[in-house]
Amino acid sequence: MSAKNAVKEYIEKAKILLTEMEVDSVAEITEELNRCFGDGKKILVCGNGGSASDASHFVGELAGRFRRDREAIAAIALTVDPAVITAIANDYGYENVFSRQVEALGREGDVLIAITTSGESPNILKAAETARESGLRVIAFTSAQCENPNWADLHWKSHSVATSHTQEQILVAFHAICYGLEEILAEKE
Repeated sequence: MSAKNAVKEYIEKAKILLTEMEVDSVAEITEELNRCFGDGKKILVCGNGGSASDASHFVGELAGRFRRDREAIAAIALTVDPAVITAIANDYGYENVFSRQVEALGREGDVLIAITTSGESPNILKAAETARESGLRVIAFTSAQCENPNWADLHWKSHSVATSHTQEQILVAFHAICYGLEEILAEKE
């Protein structure tokens, strides 16, 4: 297969998957985050690999801005501090790198957004468990291979099992959430 054909095939598949994205769960998650933020609470976000980058990107859009100037939304990516992550991994094991941070930073009424394309990452599951024990709501973002995570209160699921396509859809969902939150905030002004 030529490079052009391979690229075209990939992009065509991505376009199809984007048109199949389910809107209702993204809207429900947007409403949940608006409630959280409106109650003076914060959003914690975690994920591994590319999902760690997605967590950081999403928090940048929330704490900074997406399209509109507006008040900052309290959000923390649990993926960005190498000293914290490596200290926790060294002392408590990698499966605890996010749960320890949830324990330290999370408060009742906060929200944990847990990104795991498989739905089975041990450190994500441990973070979700700690979050729920501490009174945080948990929102899962997964691929289609994770049917119904019993560790989450809300669930957004890709229509794809491919990690790359799932991550593309998650980024679109995150941008849609940011857009929705900014529209809600603009109406309150």
